Amino acid sequence: MFYLAKKKLQINKLLCISAIILGLSVNSKSFSSTYKKRIDNSLIANESKSFITKAIEKSGPAVVTIDTQRLVKSNKISRNSKILIDPYFERFFGLTIPYESQERIEQGQGSGVIIDNGIVLTNAHVVNQSEKLIVGLQDGRKFSGKVLGQDMLTDLAVIKLKGKGPWPKASLGNSDDINVGDWAIAVGNPYGLENTVTLGIISNLNRNVSQLGIYDKKIELIQTDAAINPGNSGGPLLNSKGEVIGINTLIRSGPGAGLSFAIPINKVKEIVNELLVNGKVIHPMIGISLINETSLDTNNIKVKVGYVVPKSPAAKSGILVNDIILKVEKEYIYKSSDVVDAINQNGVNKFANILIERNNRLININVRPIDIRDLSKNK
Repeated sequence: MFYLAKKKLQINKLLCISAIILGLSVNSKSFSSTYKKRIDNSLIANESKSFITKAIEKSGPAVVTIDTQRLVKSNKISRNSKILIDPYFERFFGLTIPYESQERIEQGQGSGVIIDNGIVLTNAHVVNQSEKLIVGLQDGRKFSGKVLGQDMLTDLAVIKLKGKGPWPKASLGNSDDINVGDWAIAVGNPYGLENTVTLGIISNLNRNVSQLGIYDKKIELIQTDAAINPGNSGGPLLNSKGEVIGINTLIRSGPGAGLSFAIPINKVKEIVNELLVNGKVIHPMIGISLINETSLDTNNIKVKVGYVVPKSPAAKSGILVNDIILKVEKEYIYKSSDVVDAINQNGVNKFANILIERNNRLININVRPIDIRDLSKNK
């Protein structure tokens, strides 16, 4: 009897231990499943793409590399010449030196972006005077390109790809919607390093590059601290949605380096339309330089004439240095860019009425703008 009781006790103990083990096994499995689910969810959350990645996926495939070749002719003194004459002596005394022409192929590289069916945007300085263009896509395809039009004053050019698509296409945004502090993503091929992406913010809008001593560009630019290096020129500046808000054009080197500039995409659309329709862009001008002068009494800005180009439409119409421009046609003037915009809207070969203040007197002057290229012809 004692033996049976003892045996029963051992069996019960064994069953209890088995139950405990089984319970631990079930709980362990349940715990393991819950923990695994948590890890999986965490990994999924970590794998969520950043807005930068999404932006690049949207417009990045449309960014291209542009390899250029141009024929450069240079003169050198003939080997047969037995005399070396200073250029100043040559100019002042009418002496001539036998020269021989030497030709060489100069290679360059820039970036661009496809905005339509085989239509590529880039900077004019990237393709200027190029004999040959090779456009490389991110998928490895390469095509010859033809310049349909370029405008050096705004530094924009349009290229047509020779070949069959399909072509990737970037999404164009609205540069009027951007604000200082917004994200800015620069995409391009600096130093030949393809598909390079840099991130920054919009540092300033409507930047007049004449403040940097650049006077051959007739446009107000977007300023960004996103790094734009040599070779990035012509590539797109994207917003956080992956839309093109500008075309990269200038960098500040030397003291103050780290400043980069892009042409606002809304202005680009206007220029591209003119280039595609006419092959060139008309830039109305009257032949004056302007100064924004702030009054210490009222803190208001007066737009003053700083220089009048001789024989220009402004000079012929009687505009003088130190005249204050108050109004162009129906547009009131608050800053110098307002004058430029009003003259552009007026167009060429059509008189514009300009209200000026001179020695506390109001004077109306009619001026007919001309294309800036015709200034040297205007006698």
